[in-house]
Amino acid sequence: MTVTKDKAAAAAASARPYVERALRDKELRDNIRNAFFSARLVYDELASRRKVTDAASRLAADKDMQNELRNAIEELRNAAGRVKSVKHSSPEPARAARNGLLLTLGILIGLLVNPITGPAFRRVLARQLFGSGDSGFVYQGNGSKTSA
Repeated sequence: MTVTKDKAAAAAASARPYVERALRDKELRDNIRNAFFSARLVYDELASRRKVTDAASRLAADKDMQNELRNAIEELRNAAGRVKSVKHSSPEPARAARNGLLLTLGILIGLLVNPITGPAFRRVLARQLFGSGDSGFVYQGNGSKTSA
């Protein structure tokens, strides 16, 4: 029982500087509020769709929603930067870039492989990358190519 109380007290003590910073730092609160509102706009827009594939297609194609999502991420990054102490205020840029790339790559692979969103997302992505698909190329699946 004492160990649990000690652990709780240690957790509270380690969280205290962050809570105090959040209470006193107006810019931090603004960053968190802006991130919440941007994320909420994206969520409300995507949640209004009946099918997950519609939401994935909309997110892949709609530049405004992508900008809102970027805004939410940027505000959260700003808030995280303000919360960190002076000693830890600047993360290694290479590590941060690598982690961001890995996260983005993981989300993209998840969307592509997901049996619910995958086919629609792949079609939208193919249209965006390769055009409307009127090239005459048909994939047969056994390695042979035919032209229409």
